Amino acid sequence: MSEWLPPEEWFSKLAAFHAVVSVLITDTDGRVLLVKPNYQDRWTLPGGYVDEGEAPHEAAVREVREELGLNLQVGALLVVDWAPPAGARTRALMSFTFDGGTLDDPGRIRLRVEELDGFAFCTAAEVADRLPAAVSPRVSTARTARQRKCTMYLAGRGSVPFT
Repeated sequence: MSEWLPPEEWFSKLAAFHAVVSVLITDTDGRVLLVKPNYQDRWTLPGGYVDEGEAPHEAAVREVREELGLNLQVGALLVVDWAPPAGARTRALMSFTFDGGTLDDPGRIRLRVEELDGFAFCTAAEVADRLPAAVSPRVSTARTARQRKCTMYLAGRGSVPFT
């Protein structure tokens, strides 16, 4: 016969992970907005880590406002991705990609120069070239999810739509 654990002990044994958000923003030609952080060598989608007590969709709105100076309404959740611990990150990562819509006037972007060196609207080939191999599938999957009007799940490779 097994004994029940006290709630504090049971909860302490559950998986813990970090949460990060990104926002898929395209221009009127369908190119994807990428940003170049000044604290790393690679490009990324606009976004960042979710703060303590913050919901992922709230973090997405905050990150776009902070990084790009845009007050966008964040739309549907397009992609949920899980990544195992890697390098200095000792916990799994849950990534939430939201739909940021189409930006018809890139002149509205006001980069936070303390954090970003630049931005670019990129073709699919440029996205694949600029993003790390583990991150690039989030963009193509997000574009598919936007078109299908669904949310898709990634687990490091492959995608499975769910409703």
